[in-house]
Amino acid sequence: MTRALITGITGMVGSHLADFLLENTDWDVYGVCRWRSPLDNVEHLLDRVNRKDRVFFDYADLNDEMSLITVIKKVKPDYVFHLAAQSYPLTSFTAPIDTLNTNILGTCRLLEAIHLIMEEDKEYKPVIHVCASSEVFGRIPADQKPENGINEECRFHPASPYAISKVGTDLLGRYYAEAYGMTVMTTRMFTHTGPRRGDVFHESTFAKQIAMIEEGLIEPKVMVGNLESLRTYADVRDAVRAYYMLVTCDPIPGEYYNIGGSYTCLVKDTLNTLISYSTMKDQIKVVIDPERLRPIDADLQIPDCSKFKAHTGWEPEIPYEKTMKDLLDYWRQRVKKGKFLTR
Repeated sequence: MTRALITGITGMVGSHLADFLLENTDWDVYGVCRWRSPLDNVEHLLDRVNRKDRVFFDYADLNDEMSLITVIKKVKPDYVFHLAAQSYPLTSFTAPIDTLNTNILGTCRLLEAIHLIMEEDKEYKPVIHVCASSEVFGRIPADQKPENGINEECRFHPASPYAISKVGTDLLGRYYAEAYGMTVMTTRMFTHTGPRRGDVFHESTFAKQIAMIEEGLIEPKVMVGNLESLRTYADVRDAVRAYYMLVTCDPIPGEYYNIGGSYTCLVKDTLNTLISYSTMKDQIKVVIDPERLRPIDADLQIPDCSKFKAHTGWEPEIPYEKTMKDLLDYWRQRVKKGKFLTR
């Protein structure tokens, strides 16, 4: 039986990837999570986990190499999707050391654990996906942006400790491919969202606040940060399909790909779209919250995905409007159930 290992299975992307693999393959899915990881995003899978029905959870931590070695040796996954990270750019400004340690050294620990097991068993040759981020490109001056969008060869100019950590993640993936012949591919996924998106991200906190306003829990004010950043959106369900195609469509060791959606707009346009779906749209006001502003922000996030599309045939399929409606409905359901903390 084919086995896939997902680090960060309890996150938005990891949980959707598990759903995709369970629905579209016959693979067994092994999820790596920390003992304290919230299980909200995989709540619908827990019955299958308890019944050992193709879904299995193993406890490990990117900051504990022995736990990673133990899991890799036990599972011997055919495919590894490394999605776990400290993934919040704004948080990285106040916790830079934790971000760098988790994302750079954590990735190194995981790849080294796989490498060690491969040295012990020469027949073991897993296919590995290392998830970097479009944030590695950071602030690209308008006069330096390629005509067709940001391609793989654009220089890195990270604009946060998180982005710097993802530069390290990106380079580590390529290093292990080149140094040890491991089948590692790296992706720089641009903004991807949808149900289960963490509320530290702009479009998700907008949706959460709107849902709270509709329930009368807060005043009809949406608190925002920088609304002038240009973003290109993909649906998380299209993103995980891309990740599956990455590892199954003639994987090339050491390759790296930009992946993203096809709908580009300013953050303020995203906010206006979400407000337009609200039953309170005529009453909502927008208020700038200085605490939501980053010291420096990525901008002009428009990807050129032609390399990945040419290699795999992947195309985004879910319209931007559906993504945003599903995100808002997700928060409406959580707010009605009381499953939220602050705004």
